[in-house]
Amino acid sequence: MAAAAFHYRATAPDGKIRTGSITAEDPRAAARQLLRQGLTPTYVGAEPKKAAGFTLPSFGSSSGRKDVLFFTQELSTLLNSGVPLDRALSIASELTTSVTFRSLVQEILRSIKGGKSMADSLEAHPGQFSDLYVNMVRAGEASGSLGQIFERLTVFERSRDELRNYIISSMIYPALLALVGLGSVVVLLTFVVPRFATIFNDGRMKIPLPTLIMLEASKIVTAWWLPVTVTIAVLIGAFRFYIQTPAGKFWWDDARLKIPVLGEALRKAETSRFARAMSTLVGNSVPLVQSLNISAGILFNSRMANALKDVAQGVKRGEGISAPLSRTKMFPPLASHLLTVGEETGKLDAMFLRMADIYDEETRSSIKRFTSLFEPLVILVMGLIVGALILSMLLAITGINDVAI
Repeated sequence: MAAAAFHYRATAPDGKIRTGSITAEDPRAAARQLLRQGLTPTYVGAEPKKAAGFTLPSFGSSSGRKDVLFFTQELSTLLNSGVPLDRALSIASELTTSVTFRSLVQEILRSIKGGKSMADSLEAHPGQFSDLYVNMVRAGEASGSLGQIFERLTVFERSRDELRNYIISSMIYPALLALVGLGSVVVLLTFVVPRFATIFNDGRMKIPLPTLIMLEASKIVTAWWLPVTVTIAVLIGAFRFYIQTPAGKFWWDDARLKIPVLGEALRKAETSRFARAMSTLVGNSVPLVQSLNISAGILFNSRMANALKDVAQGVKRGEGISAPLSRTKMFPPLASHLLTVGEETGKLDAMFLRMADIYDEETRSSIKRFTSLFEPLVILVMGLIVGALILSMLLAITGINDVAI
């Protein structure tokens, strides 16, 4: 096969972006040449890399994250229609129904008119705009493609919210089921059993062992419910305080990943979040090391975020990204294999996007698997407890009839 010239974009060991052309038989061979030169290719192709466009869905405005998503979509639409940034911000503030967020957009507009960049204006509001968001806007301003950047951010924010909402909605029913079941047992032991116990005041009656256990459990719950409740509340408060500390959060995040079924779902959700962020950043020429540091900052799990720091060090040493990621043992094995292919073909950003889509689906499957196991387990445990209580009462009633005879 005749050699041809391929355009490339790659990350050097110092974290800087290198672009140019290289002669090779095919894109895969070109990517291998770049790797031998100590460069990590993010794109290799016959044409220079261009920013991709997206078809945007329609969103209504609401509070919190929905306001940010609506704001991002509106800016994308307006900027890509040729509306100047200051006018686009003014229109976006008028369309926002949230009074608080409208004030925030107006403050950003005043900052821009005062001479600040869009990225610097957003950076002043870290509670609403993440590091990823700010750095993406900064990259868009530097490359003159701010409208396309807001398109990518819209897709990123929408995908992240959809996955988050799916996880929350999937866990509501199992949590509610467990809460109702526990409440039913407490009501039985606190109110029903004590009234039933009055029939055993006759000392001549022999109380069956299951009934005796039920009565003692009822006495303990009735007599100690307040101290036990206070103790549980204090323990929960102390636990929550501990996991807010760096050491406590690291321990808790590591422990959650080891929970059967659920831990794997959490790992896949974080992998999807990481991959989608990296696709958005790398696809818009943010240096690879900087992209890794930004992605680490948006992960909820500190254990996995800390592993990305080791990956960044590996990239600085010229090892690429797939090998250091595999060594951390924190991400699913498929992730590093996909990135190896991305490095070899020079399509790292596209492979990150593919990885995000894969682990979105994997997360949904894992959550569905967890709920399908958890729901019948809760029903079974609650059924056994309630059944044991009813059986104890029936044995007691049978004992009363025997005494009467």
